[in-house]
Amino acid sequence: MSASADKFSRLAALRPTRSAPSRPAALRAPDQEDSLAHLIGAGVAKNHFGEHLALRNWFSTPEFSEPSSVALELLSRTRDAALSRRTRNALGDPAKWLFLDTETTGLAGGTGTYPFLVGIAWWDAGGLQVEQFFMRDFSEEHSLLHELAARLAERPVLVTFNGKSFDWPLLENRFTMTRSISTPRLLAHLDLLHPARALWKLRLGSVRLVELERRVLDAPRLGWHREDDIASALIPQYYFDYLRGGSCNPIAGIVRHNQMDLRGLAALFGKINALLASPDKDREGVDSRDLFGLSRFLERRGDSERAQAACSQALDLGLPAEFRPRACRALALLAKRRGDHGAAAALWLELVGDLLDGVLACEQLAIHYERRAKDLSRAAEFARLGLAKLQRMRVYSRDPYAAGRASRHAEQFLSRISRLEGKNKVANHGTAGPTLVDSTAK
Repeated sequence: MSASADKFSRLAALRPTRSAPSRPAALRAPDQEDSLAHLIGAGVAKNHFGEHLALRNWFSTPEFSEPSSVALELLSRTRDAALSRRTRNALGDPAKWLFLDTETTGLAGGTGTYPFLVGIAWWDAGGLQVEQFFMRDFSEEHSLLHELAARLAERPVLVTFNGKSFDWPLLENRFTMTRSISTPRLLAHLDLLHPARALWKLRLGSVRLVELERRVLDAPRLGWHREDDIASALIPQYYFDYLRGGSCNPIAGIVRHNQMDLRGLAALFGKINALLASPDKDREGVDSRDLFGLSRFLERRGDSERAQAACSQALDLGLPAEFRPRACRALALLAKRRGDHGAAAALWLELVGDLLDGVLACEQLAIHYERRAKDLSRAAEFARLGLAKLQRMRVYSRDPYAAGRASRHAEQFLSRISRLEGKNKVANHGTAGPTLVDSTAK
């Protein structure tokens, strides 16, 4: 099958298929006294476990983003090659994806925490279909979980934001505690928190989904707004107030909050997908800190060539001074790994005066001049300089564990200096080499 034919077959798979047997049954209208259902426009879903509220909406934004094979390969890569292959194969069909976000009675998890609102979404007709399940009382939990299990059976590839640590373990626990609804089997679980943190934490600090929407996804351009959004920390209390007969209005706000989280999650995948798949030459307008974050992500995923290109671009764009030493260090290590020892040495020379990386730079330069440049005198000079820097760091350190590591490191320097001086005397018939002056010494 050609690439274009394959692309159109995927798009065809994302068209609505209302007659599928796993689709939910028609919702009945809520009773007149069910003010919450009328307020949020929900219907009452019923199965053999009971009832719960269900709300369905289709949104034109974010638009469907065709997953790039490059991005999927990077996102699915782990240390377990077999798991990586299974995840990659499962992610290959976006018609099987299910975005998920929960609102719960607490943030600590555990058996006493209930997911009272479960939102799911999937690509449909080029946009995003959102379905939300709400339990008006704890007795409706089994009904809600039964419907969720049916959706997961249809789309067993889960996409979440911090869902591997919170949402899915919580739901697994609730399924187990029902003792009557089997926990759905996932083909893959893609948690976007981890790539988002790698790509944007250097610039944003906080990578909360709300912050990503505002500063990465450009929510106003997509027609989204959260001016009247409910703070996540208040959501459990609002639900308990509702159970005690309180106002329904905050619950309507929670439903909107959950919808925005699902839309933000889908849009976030599109942003990550575009950034990971972009050729090196097509990154104009990308912040230098984001490029450095991309470089680190690519390096951890084993794509050293693209990592080096992104890191170089970040430095060329004017990476802030606080990140430049780390970028130079990363480039030096990448250069050494690919065998470009001259480029690595030039980068280490830039780092000799750095407070944190100066010791490592001296050590690497001592190795370079001994093994590559065959300049024993120069190698000994950098070894002495590295030892002097290390000793100064030990004086100001209050960490006993760091002091122990520094002592062992100092012994390695002393051994290297002794060996180099011995070699140097033999090579120069007892003539000592010149001494490098530490420009950073006070």
